[in-house]
Amino acid sequence: MSELRARGLSVAYDGLVAVQPIDLGLGAGMMVAVTGPSGAGKSSLLWALAGAVAPATGSVTVDGEPLTGRDDAAARGIGLIPQGNGLAGALSAEENVLVPLLARKVSPREALERTAAALALVGLEESGRHLVDELSGGQQQRVALARAFAMRAEVLLADESTSDLDAGNRERMIAALRAEAARGAIVVLATHDPEAAAEADAELALDEGVASWPRPLPVT
Repeated sequence: MSELRARGLSVAYDGLVAVQPIDLGLGAGMMVAVTGPSGAGKSSLLWALAGAVAPATGSVTVDGEPLTGRDDAAARGIGLIPQGNGLAGALSAEENVLVPLLARKVSPREALERTAAALALVGLEESGRHLVDELSGGQQQRVALARAFAMRAEVLLADESTSDLDAGNRERMIAALRAEAARGAIVVLATHDPEAAAEADAELALDEGVASWPRPLPVT
């Protein structure tokens, strides 16, 4: 994948506009922070880019081809880490990373290798057998990130995925997200954290659904 683009994209719920029309073009290797207060539209924008919410207006395209929904987005390598992480509490940390890989027809051996590597990357190699419900909020966030890293997404949309982390783990996860961009992924991180936002290549700010660019995308 080389480009994720939104044209005139807006999101509304029962007539209430959450995101005003926005144009956005993201290329491989970019890391963009989406900032703004609670209710500003950050999650709605990420869900629309992931094909999980139908736009009220406009469109999302991947390499010029329209995105038709969440299944299409997943097939094209777009991964979303929602607020709340979307983990299965009855499964272990390891199983939460492993099962989606097996569902994508990754061989069992490779899936186990990817799972072990991803949990080590987020510092949870000793916690893989723990049930998700036994983990702290910050540990759960890191499991969700590990699952995304193991999937090797082309586009990684992370919604407040560093909010519950202490300073050391936040730095570690931001470095891992930057590494995802360095391998060629498009990374979009919705965050309240100015330090996390400062590590991105650009910052898109939302206020009541209206977008501005405190730090614009780099010119290529």
